[in-house]
Amino acid sequence: MGYHRIGHSGSYDVPGKILHRWTERSLAAQFSVAGGVVALAAMIVVGFYVTRLIEEAVIHNSAASTAMYVDSIIAPILPDMQRTDVLDDSVTRALDETLAQGALRGRIMSFRLWRRDGLILYANDKQMVGKIFPNNTSVRDAFQGKMVAKFDDVEDEESKTERESGEPLLEIYNPVLQPWSGEVVAVTEFYEIGQDFKQTLVRARLRAWAAVALFTSVFFGALSIIVVRGSRMIEKQREALRQRVDELSMLLSQNRALHEHVRNASQKAAAFNESHLRRIGAELHDGPAQLVALASMRLDSRVFDPLPGKDERYGTELGAIRKSLEDALDEIRAVCQGLVLPHIETLALSDAVRHAVRNHQHRTGAAVSLVIEGDCPQCTVSAKVCVYRFIQEGLNNAFRHAGGKNQVVKLNAKGDRLHVRVSDGGCGFDVSRVPMERIGLSALKERIESLGGTFSIDTSANGTALTMTLLTSEVGIS
Repeated sequence: MGYHRIGHSGSYDVPGKILHRWTERSLAAQFSVAGGVVALAAMIVVGFYVTRLIEEAVIHNSAASTAMYVDSIIAPILPDMQRTDVLDDSVTRALDETLAQGALRGRIMSFRLWRRDGLILYANDKQMVGKIFPNNTSVRDAFQGKMVAKFDDVEDEESKTERESGEPLLEIYNPVLQPWSGEVVAVTEFYEIGQDFKQTLVRARLRAWAAVALFTSVFFGALSIIVVRGSRMIEKQREALRQRVDELSMLLSQNRALHEHVRNASQKAAAFNESHLRRIGAELHDGPAQLVALASMRLDSRVFDPLPGKDERYGTELGAIRKSLEDALDEIRAVCQGLVLPHIETLALSDAVRHAVRNHQHRTGAAVSLVIEGDCPQCTVSAKVCVYRFIQEGLNNAFRHAGGKNQVVKLNAKGDRLHVRVSDGGCGFDVSRVPMERIGLSALKERIESLGGTFSIDTSANGTALTMTLLTSEVGIS
């Protein structure tokens, strides 16, 4: 069973192998094979057709000249065939003498005179006289006024003797016309010995075949020259194209490598940036924030208690200083909280998004609607940081410029793309008049584009929407 299947699979591969080998050949080679076969077939068909036409023309012309010659000799001997159903002895002897001597003696092998009903009125073979044979097609056509000629095709019932002679014979059926009425009154059938005619016909055939072969060869040769030149040109262009494709493939490979290097560098830069922001946040928290807190506490010392004789402006200024220090401390702590990200390396993307929304709500007290559609995919740390920063900056802008009205965060994972949208219900703004540097989105846009994503702003009187899109293939999302 196993050998049987292998044999079948091998037999199924044969056409494919043949087609593969055929397509590997050059166009000139394909044309030489296919065009040669077609040209040979066309030459054979045209050769047979042309040769047949030439044979028919030669046979007809030769038979016409022979029939005219015979008719010029025989017609004066024949009586009025409209009134005579049989030939008398004088006419028979005259025909015998005419056929037995002169030019017709060695030229005509057999001669018959047919009546319309199939009766043979005269024949040089006396055993045929008086017999009735069915009118064959040639006899019927002759009685219709047509001269019929056939060469070496003696198949009639009454032509047994001629078939057995072995001679090449030109069989001719010629109508006998009444001189004054033009009516066909009889048909003469005679067989001309065609040795010379056969040689002439052979020469005509050879010339016809030679002419067809020459014309086909010249035509095929001219086409071959054109095809060979075109094939060489195509091969040169194909080779140049192949080299170009190789160069482009190499450049594409280098471009992919550079793209990978850029992406890795971008991820490293994003990671370094986040690390730097964490360090700045920690230093602000441990440095200026502690100093401001200490200054605020020192203001509560007895040294700054109001003394007798000091006016009310002293207490007012001291309270303003204390309030400014408390506001500065709150602002520094808020900045520190924004700079220092949670450890989102181990968090899922959806959890990181929820964490960003909760932090904003906790810091501002503004309500935010969160919508997550689809299954959140796994992604790189750089992608999660980018999404987190996008939501953080978008919500901060919405809170700062739109008062936190109708804030919505929407995460949509569909196909090979991840869409994140932050929108609000504010009054919008004119993007052309407010550059992104002023609303803090320039660096965020560069961060998104460094990951191969896109960033867009859609604003109107009904609100503003920030949208980012990441390709899963660009950020390692799976």
